Amino acid sequence: MFQQCIIIGNLGRDPEMRFLGDGTPVTSFSVAVNRKWTGRDGNPGEKTWWFRVTCWGRLAETTNQYLRKGSPVMVIGEVDASAYIPREGGEPRASLELTARDVRFLPRGGSGPQDMGAGAGMDYPTEEEDIPF
Repeated sequence: MFQQCIIIGNLGRDPEMRFLGDGTPVTSFSVAVNRKWTGRDGNPGEKTWWFRVTCWGRLAETTNQYLRKGSPVMVIGEVDASAYIPREGGEPRASLELTARDVRFLPRGGSGPQDMGAGAGMDYPTEEEDIPF
């Protein structure tokens, strides 16, 4: 069996990197995925889904270095959902967790993805004047 989930959204907070006892880097961040529409009655609607994303190894280091709150990204990975009841009580809730295999940094203008996946290189210019040609 194979499972793959692709989300496109914006980081809800800065990435947080930590290291396991064996030195393996792990980075976590949240991504908001929005859907907007106009109903038949002409009224606009909007819904937001939140995903907790975890990256491992070199991908963890790259995402921690280049992503910040608000950064647009596409994440490809395996999703896991879990249900829980909040500590303060109330309605049961669900959490969507994505273990990333690939993360693509998207430009803020929405002109298309830049490949920044697990095999990503070292330095990525963010401004046009940083490009050496």
